[in-house]
Amino acid sequence: MRAVVRKRLSAGAIVSVPLLWTLAFLFVPYFIMFTYSFYLKTFPTFEPAFQFGNYQTIISDPQYYQVLFRTFKIASIVAASALLVAYPLTYFLVFQVRSRRLRALLYMAVIVPLWVSYLLRAYTWKTILGNEGILNSFLVWIGILSEPTDIFLYNQFSMVLTLTYIYIPFMVMPIYTSLEKVPASMIEASKDLGVGPFQTFLRITLPLSMPGVLAGATFTFCLTFGDFVAPFLVGGPNGFMVANIVQTQFGAALNWPLGAALSIVMLIIVLSIISLSDRLERAGRLDLS
Repeated sequence: MRAVVRKRLSAGAIVSVPLLWTLAFLFVPYFIMFTYSFYLKTFPTFEPAFQFGNYQTIISDPQYYQVLFRTFKIASIVAASALLVAYPLTYFLVFQVRSRRLRALLYMAVIVPLWVSYLLRAYTWKTILGNEGILNSFLVWIGILSEPTDIFLYNQFSMVLTLTYIYIPFMVMPIYTSLEKVPASMIEASKDLGVGPFQTFLRITLPLSMPGVLAGATFTFCLTFGDFVAPFLVGGPNGFMVANIVQTQFGAALNWPLGAALSIVMLIIVLSIISLSDRLERAGRLDLS
């Protein structure tokens, strides 16, 4: 009896540590931010109040929902672009590269940029796309341009390109894991039955890899949705996303209540995307079963 009690106490102690950590550093900050979203801005500070003025401002002021729409659009384009690049790459690594050592080397080449500073990777693309950058210099050298141009930088194209490069490893990793789990026996059986490679891909490989696709798209979308460094470096003033507005409200504007309300709206959108992704994955599992 004592041994059972000791096991339960030890198990409870082990579980309580991460629970307390999560409560202290996740839920408590969220609760504080949620509380601040109802505060009233009174220059030069703010005071506790229970009112929905901050949320009404987000709904009624066009600049805020336009920024939210722009952020959603850019995050969706980045997720789609990363998927278009990552899926063929991972498919090639898993099914075409026979050498395990070469496959691991190529896979690590995709993952290694995660070990490099985020700012360095963003600045790299700013250097490439800039007026005096590598791309402009190359186009002038081969004669396509007579002089450097600034059309490659400080726009949504440069933001999508930079963010796709930064977050594509988060798309590659789950897709690679899913494709590795596709049974080779099922693909061989499909070939034995006379099914072509394209139909085999549509009926076997793609459905079995959908959990990885959904996970990668969710990671890429959510990370892009909350990004504020890349838009600041390569997006310009017309490319600011909602995280940049939140940073401004908590910084220069000193409007913490409005910044907290925008943060809550961001949190709701991200949680909705995660919930939708989870439901789609469960529905896909039921269809496959």
